[in-house]
Amino acid sequence: MRRPSPIRGRLAALVVVAAVPLALWAGLPRSSDASRLDHAQSQLDQARSREQSLSSAVAQLSRIIDQLDGDIAILQRRQAQVQAELDRARAQLERTQIALRRERAHLAELRRRLAYSRQVLARRLVQIYESGRPDVITVVLDSHGFADLLERAEFLRRINDQDKQIIEAVRRARDATHRVTVRLAALEARQQRIAAAVEAQRNALASMEQALNVKRASLARARAARMAALRSARGSRQRLEAEVSRLQAEQAASASTSGPTGSWVIPWAIVQCESGGQNLPPNWAGASGYYQIIPSTWAAFGGSGPAAYLTSKAEQDRVASRIWDGGAGASNWDCAAIVHFGGL
Repeated sequence: MRRPSPIRGRLAALVVVAAVPLALWAGLPRSSDASRLDHAQSQLDQARSREQSLSSAVAQLSRIIDQLDGDIAILQRRQAQVQAELDRARAQLERTQIALRRERAHLAELRRRLAYSRQVLARRLVQIYESGRPDVITVVLDSHGFADLLERAEFLRRINDQDKQIIEAVRRARDATHRVTVRLAALEARQQRIAAAVEAQRNALASMEQALNVKRASLARARAARMAALRSARGSRQRLEAEVSRLQAEQAASASTSGPTGSWVIPWAIVQCESGGQNLPPNWAGASGYYQIIPSTWAAFGGSGPAAYLTSKAEQDRVASRIWDGGAGASNWDCAAIVHFGGL
């Protein structure tokens, strides 16, 4: 403890020389603690390396998945365009098929009418043939005058011309309808080929999208597995960091407060300088005990009894800890300055 010291200079020199090797020895970590710390540090380094590797893998998989998402979006837009083209082609094909069915029905009706007209004309020709050609005298005698004669002749001519016109009109309509039917049939075949080609393109795009979705799902599962592993590695790394910090703190505390004769509440180098780790009786200044506390300081910090050396080590530890106060009370020991001066 701090006290009058007329020989402080000589004592300081002697203590520095004696305390340096002891303090260096005391500052070395114990082999078991060092081994535990080295093992924990090695595990921490491995955990950090694994965490970094997993993080890089997750980032790379995320980039690939993002690229696939972009490709899938492009395919979906293209597929929507092709589907619209297919819908238009199918609608046009359906309209053509409706028109073709209508024209085919019309053509069938015209053919039926043409056949009927030909049958009527044939029957009339047969009737005329069977009745024979009337002679001029019969026609004249049967007519009620010249006007009636002309009217009968004109009637027969008109009937014949009308039959021919009907047949000709039906034939022209039939031919025109046949041409339209042929054109529509060719158009239908062409539109079917177009619709089939567009549908094949749509199916190819759908197949490509499905393949990309399968690949994306596989990558997503791989990323999820690596993310789970990354969370586990991060947790292990955090636990190992806490363990390393704890071991380092323990080692530092052990290095500063442990010595050959036990553990101490102030740095061992100071204890070594003050008492050599012995429960000494009062010196010329009244300082005593393991920590060489003078009576006035002992009483001020709640020590029991008249002097430190008369109490147990536990009591001396309690009072010295209060005096030390985490290092704030280091000035109460002369050796604190000497040890610090000596680079210990």
